[in-house]
Amino acid sequence: MAVAETQLYAKVSNKHRSKSTSVLLEPLLAKGFPAHIAQKALAATGQKSIEDAAKWLHSHCNDPSLDDPIPQEYALYLCPTGRFHNHLQEFWKESKRQCGKNRAHEIFPHITLCDFFTCEDQKVELLYDTLKRVSDSFSQHFPPSISLSLHSSTSYLGFFIGDSHANILKEFALAFSSEASALADCHVKPCLKQLHLTLAHKFYPHHQKTLEQLAKCINPGETCQWVAALYSRDMRFVHYQTLRALFQYKPQNMDELMINAGDLIYVDPTQQSDVSEGWVIGTSHRTGCRGFLPENYTERASESDTWVKHREYVFVTASRFFTQTENEPNGKLNGEVHIPSMSRSITNVLSLQNATLRRGVLVMRHGERVDQVFGKSWLQQCLTADGKYYRADLNFPSTLPKRKDSMKHFEYDPPLSCCGIFQSRLIGEALLDQEVTVSYVYSSPALRCVQTAQHILQGLKLDQKVKIRVEPGLFEWTKWEASRIIPNFMTVTELAEASYKIDISYRGNFPLSSLVPSESYEEYISRSSEVIKQITTACPSKGKGVILIVGHGSSLASFTRPLIGLPARDSSDFAEVVRKIPSLGMCFCEELKEENKWQMVNPPVKTLTHGANAAFNWRNAMVED
Repeated sequence: MAVAETQLYAKVSNKHRSKSTSVLLEPLLAKGFPAHIAQKALAATGQKSIEDAAKWLHSHCNDPSLDDPIPQEYALYLCPTGRFHNHLQEFWKESKRQCGKNRAHEIFPHITLCDFFTCEDQKVELLYDTLKRVSDSFSQHFPPSISLSLHSSTSYLGFFIGDSHANILKEFALAFSSEASALADCHVKPCLKQLHLTLAHKFYPHHQKTLEQLAKCINPGETCQWVAALYSRDMRFVHYQTLRALFQYKPQNMDELMINAGDLIYVDPTQQSDVSEGWVIGTSHRTGCRGFLPENYTERASESDTWVKHREYVFVTASRFFTQTENEPNGKLNGEVHIPSMSRSITNVLSLQNATLRRGVLVMRHGERVDQVFGKSWLQQCLTADGKYYRADLNFPSTLPKRKDSMKHFEYDPPLSCCGIFQSRLIGEALLDQEVTVSYVYSSPALRCVQTAQHILQGLKLDQKVKIRVEPGLFEWTKWEASRIIPNFMTVTELAEASYKIDISYRGNFPLSSLVPSESYEEYISRSSEVIKQITTACPSKGKGVILIVGHGSSLASFTRPLIGLPARDSSDFAEVVRKIPSLGMCFCEELKEENKWQMVNPPVKTLTHGANAAFNWRNAMVED
């Protein structure tokens, strides 16, 4: 047994367990479920209905931890509803779009009254009684509106609660803590420090001004009803990342995890170092089972997506009530709810900011290359005895472009596969659908990058209007070159003669002769910082338009971070990040001309996810025994 699990068991192993009187428990016992497992199911589903608990039990029939006596962790939050909540959700959505995700996006808008604490499954109903009783006694003293003042620093943005109102909320939290400790045998720690409602936390310092502008659009005096809500989470996965499955995956091996679209998966980042590239090992929130799953079938989810709302008390002036079911009039908490009309203040700020946007930089990795599919000896598979190229598999390109030197140089400068060509054109078509205006295209001298740029332009229907500028400075970190030398790339003249739309008049900022074999990480970062600076300086900033840069997996971090003012990653972290960037992975930066800076935002199109397709020999599979 792991040390962490032993400590969790110790918290509950010596406690007296009394029988629950829940009216929901008896029907589950009648179905033959043991009492401790039935109580666990009720606690895990918020004691809402017999059907929810039974469904949970059915899903967790293969959960190896089903008999574990580890309870849920509970917390008491004060949550806003009504128009004020709507404006907070607008801020959540817009701050994520303009500045990326920060720690505040992991949880819905709230004021923490009590930190997370444990409660035995059979005593959860006593917490509900405590919440109702304490809330009833404080309802007459609850302020009709809570005083909020905006506070900002380089890593935190939020509303602080005025002292007089904060004192009332602290007394409420103290009363709940005292009664819960007495009735349900819980150790509840009320929050007695500065009470606050966080808007953004642990963001990049250069995003502070943008976040402040958005926050000033929120009217803290807006109509609001406050709800005291009790939430729970699985304490075993507190420090895990949460992923959401985008697609169904059916296991091919015994150690793989069955997932359905929408499933939430707990993943421990510290356990992924020995996992094969492209895979993660995680535990399903829906079933409790553990196994391997393909990483590109998932996306990052928020921490609170796996939390369960148990009971809530709504503080209102005319009447008050306590409900035993979820009451979320504004849609799913922490979700990106649809707001029919955006407030005028935020709309005005967005219009102002969009007016200042002049340019965008879209940095993209090339499409699938042939050696990625067929290995480093791919060229040997495609050459006849007399050295002529032929198509050994339908994913090989139908022809190779002509070059004056030896065809063997393609070994270290491989072309796209047919799937890579299709991927690139598909991305171009998606950019066209989103009405993205590409004004300039820069490409690494690697053939796979030039081809990617060409087929993206074809998808955009711009291949007759925009030409590709081949920039040697965009080539990847030369330390990663298997040959330990700079490849012999096709010349711009050869590329143009092979019908690639090349700007033959363009002179690169970094000539090929300046590329150093096996360069240091510092040399690569310096080169990347200088080339992105020169590209953005060379492209006119009048009017809106996108500069498309087609490079390598390393390009996404090495070009965008200096552009938005961030220092380079540590070399080991850099390698780990690059390893996970798929074909045609992309990052997008927008320029805020008025503020003389760039910011990273969501790319204009979604990524392209696809599965592997192994070679198939019908004779071996169907005929031979």
